[in-house]
Amino acid sequence: MTLRLVQNAGKLSVSELAERLGVSEMTVRRDLNALESQGLLRRVHGGAVPVRAWDEGGGFLARRDWQAATKDRLGEVVAAMIEPGTRVLLDAGTTTVHVAEHLVERAPLTVAVLSLQAAQVLADKPGIELLVVGGRSRPGERSLVGPLATSTLESLSFDCFVMSIGGVHAERGWTEFSLDDAAVKQVGLVQAARAVVVADATKL
Repeated sequence: MTLRLVQNAGKLSVSELAERLGVSEMTVRRDLNALESQGLLRRVHGGAVPVRAWDEGGGFLARRDWQAATKDRLGEVVAAMIEPGTRVLLDAGTTTVHVAEHLVERAPLTVAVLSLQAAQVLADKPGIELLVVGGRSRPGERSLVGPLATSTLESLSFDCFVMSIGGVHAERGWTEFSLDDAAVKQVGLVQAARAVVVADATKL
């Protein structure tokens, strides 16, 4: 979550991050040091800046390999919850790409995707009827957002929505970094019979 905040803001101070995350400045400094050691951001005086800007692909690509093994285990567990023959709406995000990889094992399925990365994983896979939800591709994330995406979702129904989130707040519940992504998720929740939220511990 620290990484996402820095990437969205372009630059954040340690004190700003501590306030937004509800943790101590010492905890933030440890997080920033760990992220810098992996090349995901750069420490500057009093704070941090992203390694690459969102419009250069720094969003999804910068997070893709972060905790990849954990995300793959989550993807396997979530995919196992999907019954063959069902209609799935798959959200955008690095973890949901791992879900997509394991959904192939649950075919036959109809899968509507909200990300270009998931579409690439599922394209031409036997037993997968792939629906790419229209919309604008959000730079850096390649999540499909906007009025075209929401209107398309409103015309469909799903057995399950596999949803990613920006964070989990003790009082506010699920949170998201982008208003565009949040708007699409809200429609997905309405159009699906059930939702499975996929998130690793860093979202807490």
